[in-house]
Amino acid sequence: MEATPRIGRRRTDWWGVLFLAAIVFCLVACFAFLLTLLGDVIRTGAPVFRERAGDFLTGNLATRPEQAGVAQAIRGSLLLAAVVVVIAFPLGVATAVYLEEYAADTRLTRIITLNIRNLAGVPSVVYGLLGLAVFVQALGTDLAGGGLTGGRSLLAGGLTLAILVLPIVIITASEAIRAVPANLREAGYGLGATRSEVVRTLVLPSAAPGVLTGTVLSLARALGETAPLILTGAVLTTYMSSRPVGLVEQMRGDYTALPVVIYTWARQAKPAFKTELASAAILVLLAITVLCNLGAVLLRNRYERRRSG
Repeated sequence: MEATPRIGRRRTDWWGVLFLAAIVFCLVACFAFLLTLLGDVIRTGAPVFRERAGDFLTGNLATRPEQAGVAQAIRGSLLLAAVVVVIAFPLGVATAVYLEEYAADTRLTRIITLNIRNLAGVPSVVYGLLGLAVFVQALGTDLAGGGLTGGRSLLAGGLTLAILVLPIVIITASEAIRAVPANLREAGYGLGATRSEVVRTLVLPSAAPGVLTGTVLSLARALGETAPLILTGAVLTTYMSSRPVGLVEQMRGDYTALPVVIYTWARQAKPAFKTELASAAILVLLAITVLCNLGAVLLRNRYERRRSG
């Protein structure tokens, strides 16, 4: 008669405990550094809003700290965001729909998907060099001297940012579309709907919360990029417009943005620029980013309620 194996206590996985402790330590350390940096920025930037309030938000760039404002930078950032929204989002969602709903699972499709995921991890400065070569030099000049983008212009910077976030939009939209249950598609086909009708009326509405969340978060990343804008011609010093210009001329002219202004002020020798004004501009950029994230959450909740209702 075989002896019954004795039931003992489960051995502790010390390697797993150490790994979990290392993860917790890294998270706590990163959170502590983040709180420290945020507290320092608020401490140095808050006096600017207390003393100047709306003057800082509505004032233009200037060489004197007491007159400098971020109105031009905010306007430039919003125009860049508009270019990204118009170009990257429709193209990224359309690409995701094709790859998930229409393209066959072939070797070529898998290679394209792998390359898209690899492009999402490419440093932003590489996209800046791409924008400099394509949108500034190749498309920025022609025989007449005008070109499509006008050289170092807001349009060139916006196109570069659109290319930068395009892989992220494709990946997030693909994941959202892939998460739609297959029986929803089968029900549509069972009712006699075509593939385009199933995609348009069933798949996309169901995937809308995930698609909108990913695209808005990618927009928040585009708003914080600096290197591509510097390489594509964002103005690092003051610039003033002597006359009103139209939207087309503005898109093909000089521009600046909040990340570029922060980078420039942080390199100034004057302490007022390096500390107070740079910190205040960082707070403005953080506020815009938080608003983008809040918009993503609200849009997701709205579509989820509509879908459940």
